[in-house]
Amino acid sequence: MTRTAARSRTTKETDIDIAIDLDGGAVDCDTGIPFFDHMLDQLGRHGSFGLKVHAKGDLEIDAHHTVEDVGIALGACFAEALGDKAGVRRFATASCPLDEALVDVALDLSGRPFMVYEIDPPGEKILGTPPFDPQLVEEFWRAFVTSAGITLHLILVRGKNTHHIIESTFKGTARALKDAVRIEGTEVPSTKGTLTG
Repeated sequence: MTRTAARSRTTKETDIDIAIDLDGGAVDCDTGIPFFDHMLDQLGRHGSFGLKVHAKGDLEIDAHHTVEDVGIALGACFAEALGDKAGVRRFATASCPLDEALVDVALDLSGRPFMVYEIDPPGEKILGTPPFDPQLVEEFWRAFVTSAGITLHLILVRGKNTHHIIESTFKGTARALKDAVRIEGTEVPSTKGTLTG
């Protein structure tokens, strides 16, 4: 069984190509936003996913369109790769510290998009070219959750450094996704017999 998918998404604001292999492979992320690329790389590597994200967006205006549209396309790709979710573990939690920062992650491959986002890092942008606005992290996860059809809770336990807090969020979610998609049976893990909403 192969658990792979590829998607393209083109609008007046962005042009995106994404591919994912839930069971491993190379990670290659290029969005024109170095810090975001670094976070997507964490998602692929700590999730043990093969992940390709190539995006061109209207960065001369803002990074918002690129970050949100990558979340939309990646979530759709993730859902397609999961298929009917037969045999997956479904639920998972993770906490991945990065120095002083710690974020708790809990998720469910429920088929029902829902997100609790209790992350409030300091307001400064991450330096780089272009700079990265921490508020975009919530937009990314909301877009991903909606397209993937999962329930995701992200709770900041502690942290002072914005970079550390955001990276803990990506690493923790990656580890939880890795655990949740693990095959441990043959049945769809639901009393309804389906995980499609």
